[in-house]
Amino acid sequence: MATTAWSGCRSEVVMRVILIILGVVCSLVFIPPVYAQSATTASDYAPTRYGAALLVGKAYSPDHFGLVLAQGQVVFDYDRIFWHAAPEPLRFKLEANAGITTDGRHRGLLAVNAMALYYLEHFKRGDWTPYVEAGIGLIYTDFQVAGQGMRFNFNPQAGVGVEYALPGGAAVTTAVRLQHISNGKTHHDNRGINLALLMIGYLF
Repeated sequence: MATTAWSGCRSEVVMRVILIILGVVCSLVFIPPVYAQSATTASDYAPTRYGAALLVGKAYSPDHFGLVLAQGQVVFDYDRIFWHAAPEPLRFKLEANAGITTDGRHRGLLAVNAMALYYLEHFKRGDWTPYVEAGIGLIYTDFQVAGQGMRFNFNPQAGVGVEYALPGGAAVTTAVRLQHISNGKTHHDNRGINLALLMIGYLF
């Protein structure tokens, strides 16, 4: 009985932490950005960009099943959000995802991500600019693998991609991402899920 009570209490604490983090992420989207330096004007920052993407891929450990996700994106100049100076090619990206599995069960998932994106300007060729990105998210899955423990989990991820510039500041992007889903040992059952995804997107 004591073990059950402790597990319930810990789950409640975890849920509160998740809600707090979600609130912080949402505030970054809806509250006007904090400027890195008072003397800096809006024209000194790279323009904020918005976009959408489609992600398709597969979980490869421990189970094998397909995934399709629709994603909305907001990309900020890193200096526009954070209070310290940063390299010019660095961006801060927020993402919202909704998706389903494609293994016949059609189970759903929802996720929000905060990512650091760095353009590899040295390797730019014409209108093609490669980039690397990494970050962490919070994810809810309407399914569990054996030993997973929780439906709300952390979602660290990293990827490499390339952006193709279009007229008017728009761009087409494509990337490969590796993701991990687990609860960070906030539950005694912590079997993670590993995924590989291909992403195709459009920024404007």
